Amino acid sequence: MSCSSSLILPSISSNGFRRFCPMKLDKSRVFMSSISVGSRIDAVDDALFADYKPTNAFLFPGQGAQAVGMGAEAQKVPAAAELYKRANEIMGFDLLDICINGPKEKLDSTVLSQPAIYVTSLAAVEILRAREGGQQIIDSVDVTCGLSLGEYTALAFTGAFSFEDGLKLVKLRGEAMQDAADAAKSAMVSIIGLDSDKVQKLCDAANEEVDEANKVQIANFLCPGNYAVSGGVKGIEAVEAKAKSFKARMTVRLAVAGAFHTSFMNPAVSRLEAALGATEIRTPKIPVISNVDAQPHADPDTIKKILASQVTSPVQWETTMKTLLSKGLKKSYELGPGKVIAGIVKRMDRGAEIENIGA
Repeated sequence: MSCSSSLILPSISSNGFRRFCPMKLDKSRVFMSSISVGSRIDAVDDALFADYKPTNAFLFPGQGAQAVGMGAEAQKVPAAAELYKRANEIMGFDLLDICINGPKEKLDSTVLSQPAIYVTSLAAVEILRAREGGQQIIDSVDVTCGLSLGEYTALAFTGAFSFEDGLKLVKLRGEAMQDAADAAKSAMVSIIGLDSDKVQKLCDAANEEVDEANKVQIANFLCPGNYAVSGGVKGIEAVEAKAKSFKARMTVRLAVAGAFHTSFMNPAVSRLEAALGATEIRTPKIPVISNVDAQPHADPDTIKKILASQVTSPVQWETTMKTLLSKGLKKSYELGPGKVIAGIVKRMDRGAEIENIGA
């Protein structure tokens, strides 16, 4: 699972927002459109969605959710199958074949897994649309977010950019992150069974034993008892060695290319900035919650800056989910491969209603 860097959760009050009535907007096909939906206004108030009151949410998975065989179900729905054909033209090879047949090692690569998950998640939207009552569910969604990579999927769904432009960005993002990972020896590890304060102390203890190039930090605030740490390989090894003495239940080394959502990804930022600068981004139709600060943003230029900084910033997923639940979220849908997000939501609120829509 792709993860992130800074160490302190933003303080977001669950009752510090005024009540908000969702705008009545036609969301039926915004994510597929490559024409101007939600046209750019010269001066957009970035706080347009600050008072959002969530009812139904679409949640999109991140890297790590991929599995050989995904995309097969989508071929039964013409609109979903069409997305893979459009993706093949952009990617320059048969992405669907790798999704369905693997091999696993190829699909698991950062360069391929990110576009594959993006396309498969949006194909899941089409699968939902095709079922009885599916369009009504899509129309009822008034907030969306995605885990790391999934933030791009969420923005595409809301019409912030076209399917094609989003795929080009995700393709470049995967390549830039892979190149950054190749430039230094780094890794990620999940710490299971500790709260975030304890994980921070564990990181501090590990950092006392390594040089600057091997420092570690919390990269993904996933949910209580599950946090990912990123950093230099020696620092990660120190975290693993000390985890038991901090009473961690277990550690799990993550099968990712390197220390995502930390300064190790700095080489990727300029490439992302250039690509984002050349991409038309519009105000989303509904709030999209950022991984960087767990807030919705409306200003296209701000969204561009946040997406560029996202690869070096910690994923604030725990705060995002806590905020949505505390603000009255009634039902969530996880769209795409895997059920990682459903597990997180249930861990945070056993009574939460969430449905998985696979592809």
